[in-house]
Amino acid sequence: MDLGLKGKKAIICASSQGLGYACALALAQEGCEVFINGRNLDKLALAAENLRQTTGAIVTPVQADLNTDSGRSALLLACPEPDILVNNNAGPPPGQLADWDHSAWIDALESNLLSAALLMREVIPGMRERRFGRIINITSAMVKTPHAAMGLSTAARAGLTALSKALAREAVIDNVTINNLLPERFDTPRQEFMAQRMMKELGITRDEARAQIASTLPINRMGDPKEFGAACAFFCAVTSGFITGQNLQLDGGAYSGLI
Repeated sequence: MDLGLKGKKAIICASSQGLGYACALALAQEGCEVFINGRNLDKLALAAENLRQTTGAIVTPVQADLNTDSGRSALLLACPEPDILVNNNAGPPPGQLADWDHSAWIDALESNLLSAALLMREVIPGMRERRFGRIINITSAMVKTPHAAMGLSTAARAGLTALSKALAREAVIDNVTINNLLPERFDTPRQEFMAQRMMKELGITRDEARAQIASTLPINRMGDPKEFGAACAFFCAVTSGFITGQNLQLDGGAYSGLI
């Protein structure tokens, strides 16, 4: 299936590894020129080279902290007229309400609400003028299935979900769509972090920790990041202009609700 993305310019945030990298790979395979982002220059350079070797795409790495004005400006300086924006950022650590002081809340909001909101603020007007735009926010399954230990993530990302829904209703008239992908338990460095945390807390092996993580999903395995990237690319397709304001769960059947 030709998604019609050849030659489109795509900014993919937090994409030197994990789900961000998976999205960059899928879009590069579809012929996009991709602008990838990370804070670690060595890791970013390696990711860019891997993408070039794998896909033959034009890849521009941008070292930048998304939580700062200067970092977001660096991204937009490298790609001032993106056709696609994939918002992504590291999630806050799990914990308990008593752990989260004012500073922790501010950090979570900066990372998982404000960074994406401010990037959308910059790119949506140009997308609407050019009459094409695809914005994908990588949020979390916790938006629809909150867990107390993930309260920081849930609160910030639910705010982004609400903002995106409101903006989507306005922007779609100009062929600009805004959709959210809600991952659960993909085999990424995030799940490695969670496995290492379980090993320390429960005194179990890495294999046991990973098996416990996988067993929380009906599919009984973690998601392959390539599966996630494919969904991102589909939402970005030229032929996906009738889909906006949606929350797609990629969770191996974990969500038990009807809607």
